[in-house]
Amino acid sequence: MKSWLIYALLSAICAAFVSIFGKIGLSGMDSTAATAIRAAIMAIFLIGVAVVQGHISAVPSIMGQPKALVCIALSGIAGATSWLFYFFALKTGNVSQVAPIDKLSVVFSVLLAILLFGENVTFIHGIAIALIAIGGILLALF
Repeated sequence: MKSWLIYALLSAICAAFVSIFGKIGLSGMDSTAATAIRAAIMAIFLIGVAVVQGHISAVPSIMGQPKALVCIALSGIAGATSWLFYFFALKTGNVSQVAPIDKLSVVFSVLLAILLFGENVTFIHGIAIALIAIGGILLALF
């Protein structure tokens, strides 16, 4: 099995637990404050991972590349707002409805990759993207 597939599956499994633990943790809590706490814990954890793996020394090279730094910062802001809205949705919605709509990000990512990077999508891939969109909507609304 290809390493990217293993990592992607592990990502999906971990993301599923984000929904479950997030829903439990949000009970009676402010979702904005909870998201901020989650982000701080993520930052501390990921800095620790970078230190343990010996990758912390790469930080200055990233900081020295303005284009990379701006894009990484924008990615961080996009991720933070995504999680903020996700926790808003989890606070009042069911995981079984919120998570499928959140996964429409797959559809949006592919569409943006086509528009911004000129990535090619075959007819079969187009059908699969449409099925993801239809499936997410059906799971959430019915």
